Amino acid sequence: MPTETHTFRVDGMHCGSCPLLIDESLEDMPGVTAAATSLRAGRATVELDTDRTSPADVIAAITELGYRAETA
Repeated sequence: MPTETHTFRVDGMHCGSCPLLIDESLEDMPGVTAAATSLRAGRATVELDTDRTSPADVIAAITELGYRAETA
């Protein structure tokens, strides 16, 4: 299982619950082994199995939650 760590810029978070929501959602995705989102830094660091999930899939998942995301 080839894993890579990717960092994404996340805009639109406004409280401490936002990173928790993002992390829980991403960790439910197939291929995501870990997610750590920081409200203060405005970033999400995601470890993923690139055979199962792409960075574009992560951006789409964050966007579906109502935030703006892009690779950092």
